Amino acid sequence: MTERAQPRRDLGVDARMLRALHVPGNPVLLANIWDPATARVAESAGMRAIATSSAALAPVNGYEDHGRLPPDVAFGALRRIAAAVALPVTADLEDGYGLSAEELVERIVDAGACGINLEDTHHALKALADADTQAERIAAIKAAAHARGLELVVNARIDVHFHRRPHEEGLQRARKYLEAGADCVYPILLSHLPAILDYVTLGPTNVLWRPGGPRLAELASAGVSRISLGPLLFQQMLKQLRAGIEALRRLDDERLAT
Repeated sequence: MTERAQPRRDLGVDARMLRALHVPGNPVLLANIWDPATARVAESAGMRAIATSSAALAPVNGYEDHGRLPPDVAFGALRRIAAAVALPVTADLEDGYGLSAEELVERIVDAGACGINLEDTHHALKALADADTQAERIAAIKAAAHARGLELVVNARIDVHFHRRPHEEGLQRARKYLEAGADCVYPILLSHLPAILDYVTLGPTNVLWRPGGPRLAELASAGVSRISLGPLLFQQMLKQLRAGIEALRRLDDERLAT
């Protein structure tokens, strides 16, 4: 079966739309998806943009997360997702899979996305990337996109809290990344509201919503510009799938039908 041709879309318009959605206090909500079917569900449910989750996309394609997904697989999946919806698409591309800024941007544009979530963990080394080097990479990606006529929306993920490093180090990275041209910073796993406010004062901030953390309305009131779910919906889907399979094994018609 041949892959469906991607409809022509104006990525410049998509990028402007996506960037404009990052409003402090009225954040863009991202129900991170992993294939065309889930992208269409998110679009039909009223989401204003589509975002992928590498932690879902990798296992769906038979790989582990954290840099083990081959770029050809990642961008092939992204192309099919972007072709399935009309909304702007931002892609979780981990640490960029070792691609140069120019090749990374070329592949993003070819796939039909207008935004990138870029992590500052160096997966090959299993460690945080040097902050200055990461800032230079962000600047290079922005410049490569600009050269192609695209103001790519860069969400700069900060993994300081993931690696249990000091809060101030995360803020220092946020300053560097924003100065380098990042459109939004993403201190993943940070759930302490006063600490989140420290990032909000620096610029547009993305927060990962997790059960037991601040409520969605609290995050909006704190002035965050973007709220993501990461792999949460994928994990919930797997739980529902397991429950359905167990109901089938038990010959439980009622549970299977719910």
